[in-house]
Amino acid sequence: MTSEPEHLRALYAQRFASEERRRTALWTVLCSDFFQAWIPEDATVLDLAAGHCEFINNIRASTRIAVDLNPDVKHRAAPGVTAHVSRSDQMDAIATGTVDRVFLSNFLEHVSRETIVATLQEVRRVLAPGGKLLVLQPNIRYCAKDYWMFFDHITPIDDRALVEVLRATGFHVDLCIPRFLPFSTKGRLPSNAALARLYLRVRPAWRLLGAQAFVVASR
Repeated sequence: MTSEPEHLRALYAQRFASEERRRTALWTVLCSDFFQAWIPEDATVLDLAAGHCEFINNIRASTRIAVDLNPDVKHRAAPGVTAHVSRSDQMDAIATGTVDRVFLSNFLEHVSRETIVATLQEVRRVLAPGGKLLVLQPNIRYCAKDYWMFFDHITPIDDRALVEVLRATGFHVDLCIPRFLPFSTKGRLPSNAALARLYLRVRPAWRLLGAQAFVVASR
């Protein structure tokens, strides 16, 4: 029987094989033109469920950490990024109160509600007082037709439910943008780095094409 980490390695290698270069270019722009504004350069940043490390490899911070259950995270992490193979709700390698920012992207839909709650509780544990959690999350309110196109999507979440569970686990919600990025890089926009940069600047386009929520919450 294939173990869970090996299953993840095979699934994501197949899913992203044809678009890796484009995704890397997109994330370079997303980090430089949007997400970096939320990350102090002297911060300790944890990319949870880091996947191919597109966020953590492109963000500027004094200490960068990637955590993922997929063992490929150790090969994907750039020099200067410390990678751990770990569950999201059992980050034993990360000391309590040592992280300033946690980034969580396109993950909660892949796990059960019980794991979502346990993950958020674990994030609160590793965050320093005043630390922030940044969540980029497919919003089923605006992408219901395509939400189930991925085999491993199991839990539907919208922006309202996300805010509710964050508050229930002790976070203060600082910002909620219900419609931010399009649902998937397999969709219409942004389809390359130039369009991504333009999309980020033209905020009315978010209300037309956005199908992922962006939420910032404080510990």
